[in-house]
Amino acid sequence: MFKENFLWGGATAANQLEGAYDRDGKGLSVADVMPGGKIRFQVLGSETFDWTLDQEKYIYPNHRGIEHYDRFKEDIALFAEMGFKCYRFSIAWTRIFPKGDELVPNQAGLEFYDALIDECLKYKIEPVITISHYEMPLHLAKEYGGWKNRQLIDFYERFAKTVLERYHSKVKYWMTFNEINSAFHFPALSQGMVKSNGGGEFKNILQGWHHQFVASSKAVKIGHDLDPSLQIGCMILYATTYSMDANPINQVASMIQNQAFNYYCADVQIRGKYPAFTERLLKEHNIEWADLDITEEDLELIAEHTVDYIGFSYYMSAAVNETATEEDNVEGNLLGGVRNPFLEASEWGWQIDPKGLRIALNELYNRYQKPVFIVENGLGAIDKVDENGYVEDDYRIDYLRRHIEAMAEAVADGVDLMGYTPWGCIDLVSASTGEMSKRYGFIYVDLDDEGHGTLNRSKKKSFDWYKRVIETNGKEL
Repeated sequence: MFKENFLWGGATAANQLEGAYDRDGKGLSVADVMPGGKIRFQVLGSETFDWTLDQEKYIYPNHRGIEHYDRFKEDIALFAEMGFKCYRFSIAWTRIFPKGDELVPNQAGLEFYDALIDECLKYKIEPVITISHYEMPLHLAKEYGGWKNRQLIDFYERFAKTVLERYHSKVKYWMTFNEINSAFHFPALSQGMVKSNGGGEFKNILQGWHHQFVASSKAVKIGHDLDPSLQIGCMILYATTYSMDANPINQVASMIQNQAFNYYCADVQIRGKYPAFTERLLKEHNIEWADLDITEEDLELIAEHTVDYIGFSYYMSAAVNETATEEDNVEGNLLGGVRNPFLEASEWGWQIDPKGLRIALNELYNRYQKPVFIVENGLGAIDKVDENGYVEDDYRIDYLRRHIEAMAEAVADGVDLMGYTPWGCIDLVSASTGEMSKRYGFIYVDLDDEGHGTLNRSKKKSFDWYKRVIETNGKEL
């Protein structure tokens, strides 16, 4: 079963729950100008979007979040009551360097994370920190063009150095970038690039990744120089990918999608070098190696400072069918593909595939032979709450139970699994739609999509269920 020191917990991101978007010296991040509602990705993907904040035209729910900035002690106490062994959260870059290119950090931002980390440690909860989680400074996207600009390596290095030096004695587990490979389909979130500043050109995405790989390696070096025992991981979005049938055309298509989406970024960060299929990937997009700014010094740094573990998110699998019609297509978590007739789907059309998680764990561990850590997994659903704030979320319990069972199978297969932090352990603003109604948490937050509600916290049925799972180290599901 699961190892004795298995890291059970939950995961969040600063831009989705903290709120206080303009307080105590915090600058604007790219997340702060992403409008709320189902039109979010449509707006970000348009030709005209230029990172302008337009409060007359759009609403921005993450400006308030769930007011975790002011209520984090209450929230951490609830996590402790569930028995969390760890809590994965991110440090908002713009709380530490409001514009991103300053030389001196914002003291008020550092003091907030001092208090948050100490509150976790008070309850013996291990902080698991994502250094950059979809919230890079807006200034770096607008004035520097996002991660395609090499200067961002230095800005990120200063940020990483600041937080690693300050917190390395208290925080053992780190990740450099959240879902770094998501830029393959949508570079706005992780690279600060939309069509108006180069996000529509795959060459810029590849260049942005290279700069992030160098920055990640610099963070690993900084951390290991401070304390060689620090565990610094990468973090990818992983989608187990199937061919819809035995047609060799679809088999090849699923292989190519797996390589490009699931493995390209991971190979560089974990193995320390670009994968063999990179040449083919470049040719498919009419790009030459010479078109990219890649130095020998970069490659040496990447080779020398690889990550210690593989953090990844898993929500759904993908299916590939080259002969499918457009009506067969489905969307979900930045991924396309065709509908898999063997799977049910969530209210947002994300196909639920617990067995795919077992496959993912085996594929990742057998490819890289490094510990794996599921740092996001969960069911976004519309919860019906009673007058006491209670939610009978048996559907969420069923989803998580089946995924934990798949985890246990993977451990029995020989996978070295570090831990499990379900996404949105407390209700927060959705990254994909900017809505509160797409809820993941064990804890209900009284807030609707229009910003109405008391923000009171209350326990869902899944709260006590997950508490028992942790108490029994996954034996009682």
